Amino acid sequence: MTPPLLSLYLFLSGRLGPVARLWLKRRARRGKEDPARMGERLGIPSAPRPDGRLVWFHAASVGESLSILELVSRIRAARPDLRFLVTTGTVTSAQLMTRRLPPGAVHQYAPIDLVPGLRSFLGHWRPDLAIWIESEIWPAAIIETNRARVPLLLVNARMSERSARGWRRAPLMIGRLLGLFSAIYAQDKTTARNLTALGARDVKVTGTLKEGSAPLPHDDAERQRMAAQFEGRQLWVAASTHEGEEEIVAEAHRAVRRQNPRAILILVPRHPERGPAIAEALRAAGWQVVRRGAGETPDHDTQIYLADTLGELGLWYRLSSVSFIGGSLVPVGGHNPFEPAALGSAIIHGPHVRNFGDGFDRLRAVHAAIAVQDADTLAEAVCEALEPAEAARMAAAAWDLFSAGAEVTDRVVAELRPYLPAPAP
Repeated sequence: MTPPLLSLYLFLSGRLGPVARLWLKRRARRGKEDPARMGERLGIPSAPRPDGRLVWFHAASVGESLSILELVSRIRAARPDLRFLVTTGTVTSAQLMTRRLPPGAVHQYAPIDLVPGLRSFLGHWRPDLAIWIESEIWPAAIIETNRARVPLLLVNARMSERSARGWRRAPLMIGRLLGLFSAIYAQDKTTARNLTALGARDVKVTGTLKEGSAPLPHDDAERQRMAAQFEGRQLWVAASTHEGEEEIVAEAHRAVRRQNPRAILILVPRHPERGPAIAEALRAAGWQVVRRGAGETPDHDTQIYLADTLGELGLWYRLSSVSFIGGSLVPVGGHNPFEPAALGSAIIHGPHVRNFGDGFDRLRAVHAAIAVQDADTLAEAVCEALEPAEAARMAAAAWDLFSAGAEVTDRVVAELRPYLPAPAP
């Protein structure tokens, strides 16, 4: 019997199409949806289904989608007969996936959680296996995928104590939904404990795929070009910053430059479309700012290089010996520390790191990361980590920890192998 709250949710999910269209249009006006592909969000496909067995990966945003690239590549190498559909929900992740997915993989925007659109989506793509990443628990999507008789796995699962408390208010509903997953693989013991308490069966802890993902790519010719432009300068990068952080980072950079007058900050906002506004605010505060997104070139007077472009973190992590991880000085939850760890960069972060709490804990335990609280402590940490000997020591410790994480992908691939669809006749 379907729990009453779930029945109500599904009833509304089948009838809110007009409201959803208005909501999507409003988001599109704010740049949060792609107007040219709006139909995908309503379950209307924009590409044909490839022939053969199809594995559907769903990853919500940039971090989750990047974490599955190595997994998709490994499965594709072992099973070249399989085809892959990858769905994400954000414009930025769609742009990245379009560039970085391997041959045999198709990207679509994920349909929002409305029954008619989900039925249209599933009817067109007819996946043979669905693999959802991290914390994607959408009731209508789970129910409709199960009704379509598609095996459903939750991989790299993450559930914080806060999310678990919220779901405890609807125990019958979450218990029913979790029970429809054929297997659940958790990032950590906390998630496994929370999911089990909510009704999941046989949850296995495999670690985080973000720890075992391949190093971020880069253009080596561009790396050499930028290295020549920054020659003789001390670099540090503030990566994936959010609104409210750029001011703190700039204040810290002012203190860093008092000790290292030639230091230059590479500022990489999480959302590149904020670049013009960030540049205007920094220039108003007296900074010499160059915007990569506007095609501007740094010179010897440049104090902040605003890298407001997409998909180039691999370049900046390789150029900078010190990396501050954004989303951690404001209550966002932090971003992936294993990306700079894989590329030889010392790591600094703020207090808000719940999204990768276990990873940051382990990096600090081996003295590969420094926790800071504000602009003053950030400046102190940057100056400390810019010392060549300290930067090398921290980078080596981070690399050692990242290298051990490659086992996570191996473990997940082995777990998924029995669930992969048999070759087509």
